[in-house]
Amino acid sequence: MSELTRVVVLALGIGLATGLRSMTPIAVTTWFAHLAWIALRHTPLAFLASLPAVAIFTLAAVGELVVDKLPKTPARTAASGLAARFVMGGLCGAAIALASAQVGWVVGALLGAAGGIIGAFAGYQARARLVQALGVPDLVVAFAEDAVAIGASIIILRFA
Repeated sequence: MSELTRVVVLALGIGLATGLRSMTPIAVTTWFAHLAWIALRHTPLAFLASLPAVAIFTLAAVGELVVDKLPKTPARTAASGLAARFVMGGLCGAAIALASAQVGWVVGALLGAAGGIIGAFAGYQARARLVQALGVPDLVVAFAEDAVAIGASIIILRFA
């Protein structure tokens, strides 16, 4: 796989993970940037490597993991949920593109944003179908989805 293809797949992949949980991939991205595991220090997204960004996005991700389990939480396919996934997927995709210097940040942002929208609808359908097929409470599948979003974000950024 070429470097260009790798970056395109990773930017789209981080967007797909953002479709599952809008704040988890960006929180993982800030940690990777802060620890210098991805190179964002001398880019327009250098602020993602700052300790305040790590704290803010980590708290937002933890909050989202809790709020997702509440019965009154709107669907991820509602306008606000899609907007968050579009923006955060785009931010994560741009970070991967900038860290690699193989693809322009705009391309990375568009791939991440598209992945965020695709992941939102695919994740919604997968969760609903798994609950029905397995005959388990939604909460069980929601926790599994949390694990997938966290694990996928770590794996994707590990290869960025």
